[in-house]
Amino acid sequence: MTKRPKNPIIIEGFPGFGLVGNISTEFLIEHLGAEQIGSIRLEETTPMIAIHNGKVVHPVGLFYDKKTNILIVHVIASAQGIEWKMAEIIKQLAKDLQAKEIICLEGVVGGDDSTRSFYFSNQKTADKKFETIKVDKLKEGIVVGVTGALLLEAGLPVSSIFVETHSAMPDSKAAAKVIEVLDRYLGLEVDYKPLLKQAEEFEKKLKTIMAQKSAVTDEQEKKKMSYIS
Repeated sequence: MTKRPKNPIIIEGFPGFGLVGNISTEFLIEHLGAEQIGSIRLEETTPMIAIHNGKVVHPVGLFYDKKTNILIVHVIASAQGIEWKMAEIIKQLAKDLQAKEIICLEGVVGGDDSTRSFYFSNQKTADKKFETIKVDKLKEGIVVGVTGALLLEAGLPVSSIFVETHSAMPDSKAAAKVIEVLDRYLGLEVDYKPLLKQAEEFEKKLKTIMAQKSAVTDEQEKKKMSYIS
């Protein structure tokens, strides 16, 4: 990393249902004007980058906003199969920087047309803050992936915001809800309403990235088959 923030809040959003984490973290980066100070590279992931507005988008980028002291882990690559390793990296990053808290942003499958929000935290102070802003605690459910792995770490301050989504495709409405809850929780004074419009552009970019990644994967499989045959 080019900078080493002290006691930051770390916010992560890994690819999941509705790509809520991706859209939310990208909106935060754009809104806060956060600068990229590093990236995470794992040999287990496909060597792929995205090009957006003439710039390289890393599979896992680290963005920092000095004013709010927030470090954002922005992810466009799948963490499938490397969840424990990625969680360990974030855990170590949090310990090295003495992070105040890790906040995970997640989309979950909703049962109807509503976009309800929930939270889960291993901190009593966070419980009180979420109660104050009237967000219900998740009482029953299964949390998987990097967020699940982080919540299992004893002594690591982790909170997660869950918002219902109803599509496997990018869900702007759910992402806007996540930003709304996060804003109330942290008091960032973020105007989350423009997200509904801006997210359309984010969605287009993410869909393009997903399509390109799918094409790369298909091409790799074809080459693999040609080697075998």
